[in-house]
Amino acid sequence: MHPITSDSLLELSLDLATSLNAKDRFERLLMTVRKTIICDAVALLAFEHEVLRPLAQQGLKNDVLGRRFQLQEHPRFMTICQSKTPVRFSATSPLPDPYDGLLIQHDGDLPVHACMGLPLHFDDQLIGVLTLDALEPDVFNNIAKRTLEIISALAAVSLNTAMTLDLLEKQAMHTQQVVETLALQPGNIKSNEIIGKSPEMQQLMHEIRLVAPSPFTVLIQGETGVGKELVASAIHAHSSRAHAAIVHVNCAALPENLIESELFGHVKGAFTGAEKSRAGKFSIANGGTLFLDEIGELPLSAQSKLLRVLQNNEIQALGQDKVEIVDVRIIAATNRDLAQEVEDGRFRADLYHRLSVYPVSVPALRDRMDDVHLLAGFFCETLKRKLGLAQIALSAEFLDALEHYQWPGNVRELEHFINRATLRAKAQSKPPFAIKLNKQDATELINTVEIASEQQIEQVAITTTDLKIATNQFQRNTIERVLIQEQGKWAAAARILNTDRSNLMRLAKRLGIRVEKIVR
Repeated sequence: MHPITSDSLLELSLDLATSLNAKDRFERLLMTVRKTIICDAVALLAFEHEVLRPLAQQGLKNDVLGRRFQLQEHPRFMTICQSKTPVRFSATSPLPDPYDGLLIQHDGDLPVHACMGLPLHFDDQLIGVLTLDALEPDVFNNIAKRTLEIISALAAVSLNTAMTLDLLEKQAMHTQQVVETLALQPGNIKSNEIIGKSPEMQQLMHEIRLVAPSPFTVLIQGETGVGKELVASAIHAHSSRAHAAIVHVNCAALPENLIESELFGHVKGAFTGAEKSRAGKFSIANGGTLFLDEIGELPLSAQSKLLRVLQNNEIQALGQDKVEIVDVRIIAATNRDLAQEVEDGRFRADLYHRLSVYPVSVPALRDRMDDVHLLAGFFCETLKRKLGLAQIALSAEFLDALEHYQWPGNVRELEHFINRATLRAKAQSKPPFAIKLNKQDATELINTVEIASEQQIEQVAITTTDLKIATNQFQRNTIERVLIQEQGKWAAAARILNTDRSNLMRLAKRLGIRVEKIVR
């Protein structure tokens, strides 16, 4: 080995500084060190919680980078980490070598050889280890201790800078991925305001405030159009992860052959068409929340892979050996009865139980008709800004039509209906477009309600030809249905049926309808 002079150390320092500009800066660091200290193998390892994680290596087999060295299992590594100065192991040291069988130039246990370890400290904290091995025994013995200390200090500074730059680059890339992903998400996921004063919505908001600060996985259940994604957004906004992103994944829209790539990512060349590496949604949501919408549409093959992530918090990109640890809170949503899906064999029971740590149910709009007026006002104000209108007012007849419709499409259907009605009314108005929606603007709803009533009468008529009996039966069915919907509240039922409360109660008494109050 050629002597290590002051000029060699100066050249080492300059080369280390230059190597930090490269993307493969850890590899460059090793190449620079090997120009000064001749050896057959060198490895750079980061120290993390009593474990050494290889960052780069030369002269060892590639699988070394996938290994994690527990200090208590490797006494040589333990000795290096506990030392403040470089450690040279005797050629006859009885301590087992962690690289036995891993040296490219030699299979099996290593023969008598030279081994040296440099602990890398920065601000008095151990941040990593540099190991050097040579098949020629005692080759490191002639290097002065002070020289090794200088090399160790220079390498420690370079490693700290390289790790900092690497972290900043990853954070910048992650931020870019988050921004790109959020730009493609539905616009309503950005809002977390929930409109509603009904008892059902008050209970829902209580559930949100209760579960949001916890780390629990949440399963949101409800019909299509009730606003499950809005609930997910509210849970995230009130959680400790609110500073990070909530990433939306529509499981129903994922092609089965691309689900794994979409969720976990892939490396370039992992499959036909993978022209560049791509981060999965779990990686992008790291530190934040992943919203898995329509989770019930996920095929069984993908369910098993998702279950492994929920169990271990580990993901593996397609075509990559490296396992990535992620910190992601899962919120899932479905319009299916997952318990029934499990019973029918279409959904894994173990995944269902993993997801439903805290189930939340979103009520259908027909079960909270008291909120229809509030929602209509909210949509009108939003629409007013979108269309540049001076005002959108709602007549009593229009609101009455909204109340009498059952809204099978829920809140989403209500929003779309008001959008259509407003657009049609605007076409018949003049600037400054102060629009008032009247009964004629709700014709499609009124007609639908009338058709449904006629169909119900026809169904009753099938069972009897007596007009009086058929009429009474229809009235009884209608009143009972509305009373059940309104939880026995006569005033609320009277408003929906467009009649006086006292008249409704007299009619109900004649028809033999009673409301029993149960005290618990």
